[in-house]
Formats: sequence, C-alpha cells, structure tokens
Amino acid sequence: MSALSNSNWDRRTVLRSALGLTAAGGLAACGGNTGRASGGSGSGLVQYFHAYGEAGTEQAIKRYAKAYSKADVTTNWITGNNFEAKLFSSLLTKQAPDVFEFHPQLQMVKSGQVADLSDLIDPVKDDFNPADITSHTVDGKIYGIRMIDDPQFFYYRKSMLEKAKVDVPTTLDELLEAAAKLTTDKVKGVFLGNDFSAIQNVIIWSAGADTISAKNEIAYHTDGVVEGLKKLRQLFTSGNVLLDAPTDFWDPSSLNQGLCAIQWGGMWSMPAMEQALGDDLGVFPFPKIGSGGKQSVYNGGWSMFVNAKGKNVDAAKEYVKWLWIDQKKYQEDWATSYGFHIPPRTSIANEATKLKSGLPAEGVKLFTDYGHFDNIAYDQTMQTAFADVIASSIRKNENPEAALDTCDKRVSVELKKLFG
Repeated sequence: MSALSNSNWDRRTVLRSALGLTAAGGLAACGGNTGRASGGSGSGLVQYFHAYGEAGTEQAIKRYAKAYSKADVTTNWITGNNFEAKLFSSLLTKQAPDVFEFHPQLQMVKSGQVADLSDLIDPVKDDFNPADITSHTVDGKIYGIRMIDDPQFFYYRKSMLEKAKVDVPTTLDELLEAAAKLTTDKVKGVFLGNDFSAIQNVIIWSAGADTISAKNEIAYHTDGVVEGLKKLRQLFTSGNVLLDAPTDFWDPSSLNQGLCAIQWGGMWSMPAMEQALGDDLGVFPFPKIGSGGKQSVYNGGWSMFVNAKGKNVDAAKEYVKWLWIDQKKYQEDWATSYGFHIPPRTSIANEATKLKSGLPAEGVKLFTDYGHFDNIAYDQTMQTAFADVIASSIRKNENPEAALDTCDKRVSVELKKLFG
C-alpha cells in the first residue's frame, strides 16, 4: 500500500532516512485516533501505522481494532514523511506503542526491542510463505508477523510499445533502447522513481548478486553491479527517463497521466492503474544485467511487531494473534480491498479471488518466479550506504567502483557490529 500521495516519502525505503533505534529525543506529536467508539473492557493498547494512501485503509484498521473485545486499541495513524522518526523516538519513551508495523531488522532483535512471536506463529507456520518466515527469523525464533507482501515491478502501456515497435525488455540494454524509442516531446520512455533509490535492491539481484551472503559477508560488489550502475548512469543522462515527477514511484499517476510509457511501481497500484488504463496495461520484472544476471522482482511488505519493552507485552501479543493470525477475513480484506497485495498465508492467498485472473494473476506469477525478499541482517545503515552509491554513481557520475568501495567500508563496520 502506498504512502500519502502528497508526500515524497518512499515507504518501501523507509529505513534509509530513519533516525535509527539509537536516536535521541522525545516522542514527536502524532495524531492519535482510537480504534473503539467508547471505552471497552480490558487494558488499553496503542498501535502505530504509517498513513497508507489507498482510500479506506485507516477506516479498516480502526474497524478491526474496534471489533477486538479484550482491550481498547488506539491507532496512531501517522501522516507525512516521518513515520520512522516518530516510531523510533517514541520507542525510547514511556509513551511507546505496544504494537507497530515495520520491516524485519536484526538490530531491533539484538537490542531487545521486538518480542519473540514464535509461540503465536508456530501453530500456523506452515501456512505462511516460507520466505516470509525466513526473513523474520533469528536463531530459530520468529520476530514479527507478516501482514502483506508487496511485489514491485514495471508497468507499461501496451499501446505505446506497439506504436513504437518495442518489445517488452528482458535485459537492461533493451530497457535503455526501449526508453529511447518510446520518448517523444510529450512522453518519457521510463520512470524509475525520482531518485532511482526504489530500484537499488533489484539492481543487485538482476546483476546476479545479493545484498549480503549467507555467511553475512558483502555480496553486492560485483562486476555485474558495476555494469548496471554504469548503464543506469547512461539512462539518467539520456533524456529518456522521467525525472522530477509530481509524485514518486509508489503513486500510479505518472503512467496513468501519460507522462511515461513504462513505470516502476508496486502491486498496490494495480487497481488504480487498471481503472485508468484498462487492457492497455502490462507488467514485467526488472531486466537482467549482464551475462550472469537474472530478472528480478522486489518483494516488499509490512509486518506487525510487539514492543518487547512495553508494559503490555502479553496483552499486545494476544491482540496481534487475534488480528493477524485468527482473523482471516480481516487479513484478506487488508490484502485485497485497498490496492492489491499478496496475502502471506497460503490458505488466504488460495482464496483471494481478486488475484486469480488477469493482470493480478500475472503480478502473482512475477512474485513467484522472480521475487526476492529482504534479508533481516541487511539493515538500515547498509541500505543507506548503498542508496548513497545510487546517488553518487548514477546521479552525480562518480566512479561506481569508488562509490562501492566507500559503501563497503560502511557496511563492513555494521557487519562487525552485528556479527563480530
């Protein structure tokens, strides 16, 4: 699900500009909204959500919370581009939330910030996508419950490609060629987000590399990644890429309004795009880079965590079990009624009729065939370091090898902190 359309916040790269769990400062003011119409029985709980852009999301979360009878659940629906700053600063105070959505981060586990939820998940573990379990597991314990899987891929206007006699690109070279042929005085060939940071992980995966290895060593610094950075610099300076769009990649407006022929985006945008473009809409994965590359799809998403340092840990765990384990109807509603997302649980995904045919089914297939999930150890600092590689080598024309060397130093320090 997307961030608010009037914000420049990339919700999928939220970690890259965050303060971190060591941030100083008190609780920033948040708009608190109760999930219940009046006081109920049981203890009070507070949950934090960032403001999703799709209509009905805030009302849905409050409706779910209101239906819970064992506690009054207050929802802080945080607007703007500073969800992570407010979350992390609040976690250092007595006003910290009991429950919050975020992404799996090893540093949060090691600091004791998030509770072990293995006892909640183990009975239904086999019903979850195994990759979602792996991405939340540390030393055999599961931290966080996946709510939605959000694949990202390219959308394109079929009619524009047909008119320009362009085939769907399968390699980065072909994408550059397509962008050139598709660009006119009114339309740019491709949109990769306003600063290219949205594609930073798929650059690595499509080059046949990885963020960090199974041995927790740097795996992104390869010849293929260097090649990809150089070609993307060519694209950036070609005049064939949409830059400074009114909204970023998470919003479908650039493609819907004809500003570009191809746009990187999330599956959450699919209903709005289909409504605007109908059968003129297609999807494809990020093209492979170099001879050793493979097409890739980034599988983002959001997960629910329990604050292990809160005052109501047991009550919070009971609530998240009720909502994100027991209430399958709400889970399907959250995944398919406000933009399209893939339910992390197989039993729910199998019953999600909205995803069974047409373009949604194609999106699910891309997720299955080409998807990569976050590595829980590839933390905020590492992501920020690679985002700086994008900024320096693609947008500022620094030597990619030099930019990666700088990144390596920062990532190596972080790996040592995490693993010794």
